[in-house]
Amino acid sequence: MAVTIFTMAHKKFDEPADKIYMPLQVGRACGEDLGYPGDNTGDNISSKNCFYGELTGVYWVWKNVKTTDYVGICHYRRYFCTEEGRILNENDYLQILKEYDIITSKKLKLNYSYYDGYASDYNIFDLNTTGEVIREKYPEYYDNFNRLVHGNGTYFANMMVADKALYDEYCEWLFSIFDEVEQRIDASNYDDYHKRVFGFISEFLLLVFSETKGLKVYECKVGMTTEKYETKQMKEKLADFFLKKDLAGAKDYFLKELEKRPDVLMEASDITGELKVSMQVIAVCELERQEYGASVIDRIQKFDELMHYFNRLNDVINAFRMGNTKEEDIQFIKLSGVSDIAIEASARLFCTEETELTRVIETMKNFT
Repeated sequence: MAVTIFTMAHKKFDEPADKIYMPLQVGRACGEDLGYPGDNTGDNISSKNCFYGELTGVYWVWKNVKTTDYVGICHYRRYFCTEEGRILNENDYLQILKEYDIITSKKLKLNYSYYDGYASDYNIFDLNTTGEVIREKYPEYYDNFNRLVHGNGTYFANMMVADKALYDEYCEWLFSIFDEVEQRIDASNYDDYHKRVFGFISEFLLLVFSETKGLKVYECKVGMTTEKYETKQMKEKLADFFLKKDLAGAKDYFLKELEKRPDVLMEASDITGELKVSMQVIAVCELERQEYGASVIDRIQKFDELMHYFNRLNDVINAFRMGNTKEEDIQFIKLSGVSDIAIEASARLFCTEETELTRVIETMKNFT
């Protein structure tokens, strides 16, 4: 029994030592040779990488790999791992696949329906068209598509491991749908991020396929080996704005970047949560300046220190909400100059009911 996991890459990376992981350069037909095997040989769609993302590699594996029992897809910085963070090895995969049909990422739980989320960030016509094609070509899948698209779950990153026969069946289904969708939509004028229509929608379609087929799914933790470049760049630029105490500049920059890349706040991109905390910093400090004439950022400007301050505040508020407050938590509230505005903003991150929100805010205010 053999397991081969193809690591999709579009830039140089540190390869895992385990030889079951095979690098595959995606979009090789459109870019420089990185020295890895490329997706531009044999039967391929490498030239469509701007629209398909890592799916050009998924397609290449489907059409050109014939010598492995189990096949999988991961990314150059994302790997399936244990809960402790160890990247899975061949024995791990074989043991899991004795009991399960397929390994996927853990399902994302959205705060809104997948349909509404897609409509807010992308062209909803493309998703609607996908649904129409499924109804026409695979009517037995349509009821689940329609149900799940209005639910709040999706897989992410197009990561999966399965026996090669099931992998091939999924690819046959997926790419036959996209072959038709391609004829009905035009993404050529989208920006570079939004052009990746098929890469985005396919993440959700893996859920539709798995549920309709009744597959026994092992939802596995995905570990990140490096931070996404775009995320790191945003944090560095926000740090510059914070050093200058330029909240207006930070807010304007953040909103413009978010419009271009709405995925940056997803857990899979913002692995430290520091971009979400940066939003909190901007919102709280703006309100503090309006109300008090000064704010936290007039005392603390370094990015790491701001992150520590607001993360500590969030931990304290959540600990109180859960009934786990310690004396040092109370001392933090008393001695660190936390404003009522900052307390309320933090409480709103955790409290879903108004009565709970009021209780937490009023009690915390008594310590300031």
